[in-house]
Amino acid sequence: MKPYFIVKRLLDLSFAIILLMLVSPIMVCAALAIKIDSPGSVLFRQKRPGKNGKIFTVFKFRTMRMETKKDGRLLSDMERMTKVGSLLRKSSIDELPQLFNILRGEMSFIGPRPLLIQYLDHYTPEQMRRHEVTPGISGWAQVNGRNTINWNEKFNLDIWYVDHISFCLDAKIFFMTVWNVLSRKGINNSQVDTMPFFTNNTIKHY
Repeated sequence: MKPYFIVKRLLDLSFAIILLMLVSPIMVCAALAIKIDSPGSVLFRQKRPGKNGKIFTVFKFRTMRMETKKDGRLLSDMERMTKVGSLLRKSSIDELPQLFNILRGEMSFIGPRPLLIQYLDHYTPEQMRRHEVTPGISGWAQVNGRNTINWNEKFNLDIWYVDHISFCLDAKIFFMTVWNVLSRKGINNSQVDTMPFFTNNTIKHY
């Protein structure tokens, strides 16, 4: 284990505790707004692969309506998005519950984003290397395009991060993330509201 991994974990714990104390009023307001805006759970929970492919439950604020169909038609993510959910995504407030994932050691502030379990069977051995480190709320791929880059570019950036992980790189990603959130850079793809489905190094839209 690299000595920095120990430092990184200590920094994650310290900042997660401090941030939870600072943003707890925002989280309470977000939870109330979600409840008022649409019926259903305040939190969105989904299984994701973490470090070494270990499965964990990621937490986010729910940004979509619970219903998935209307008149027998499958609704798109954009159609299911609530007004409150749209605001939470644009401000990245929907990511705040992942602070609890950090406290539990399942995530870090900085690292490759944890993707869907279904993708595990489609990665090349090189792409699987993104799981050599703890996944993060933000990462090198997120500050270099987020949903505006294709899957191959995203994975290449993730692997580059794994090979060059350091305090200086994490600090750079942190400040770039803050800037991107404030400027709303790379928040949404111009064609679709979420990334297309990845399978066998090709993509399918769902």
